[in-house]
Amino acid sequence: MKIQDTIALVTGANRGLGRELVQQLLAAGAAKVYAAARDAGAVADLASAHPGRVETLALDITQPAQVEAARARCTDVKLLVNNAGINRGQGLLAAASLADAEAEVRTNYLGTLAMCRAFAPQLGADGAIVNVLSILAKVALPAMGSLCASKAASLRMTEGVRAELAARGTLVMAVMTGAVDTDMSRDFQGPKSSTADVAKAVLAGLEKGDEEVYLGDMAAWINDAMTKDPKGLERELAKYLPA
Repeated sequence: MKIQDTIALVTGANRGLGRELVQQLLAAGAAKVYAAARDAGAVADLASAHPGRVETLALDITQPAQVEAARARCTDVKLLVNNAGINRGQGLLAAASLADAEAEVRTNYLGTLAMCRAFAPQLGADGAIVNVLSILAKVALPAMGSLCASKAASLRMTEGVRAELAARGTLVMAVMTGAVDTDMSRDFQGPKSSTADVAKAVLAGLEKGDEEVYLGDMAAWINDAMTKDPKGLERELAKYLPA
């Protein structure tokens, strides 16, 4: 799809990659961007800095009524960027309860699916859905086991949505990055991609029609290891246990 003159909606736009995506979309010539966050006040500065081109939107993707209200208001959207997500940094058995795992699934999988279902009918052949996932959708990192499970579910969901929308020509992209330099990865000690690099790669991928975008040393390492020695990769990642 073409970024120039398109109208986009970015969830989780209050910080990190979401905020950078809004700014990169504007720089690339998007006509308007709905900057969505649970607290619309957290994105008010974006609207003030870009009057007429950024509209704020209060949106918790885990709340069906708010998703429906967003759909009813944003009928001109042609690019949906599902960036909102959470990482509770919990293991699967080590966690004290299922609460964090349930929250991750509710946000990362079910909330993203709800947004796809709400906006898919209006996108058409000139539209696109971008689901910001993680290379951890393909592997298990025990230190954040429930995140990996929720992202794996989201990857399978993205593939299914892509298949269902293929006849309409709607592009459905999965963003499979390694660690990104955001608050969500603040405790990660390995290499991190900048939010600017990820946002630029997403936009370049949209222009080319890519269905998957990979970025960062971590993503490259995992992809290579999955091809050459998947069980060796599993054993290596198994060293990183919950704190």
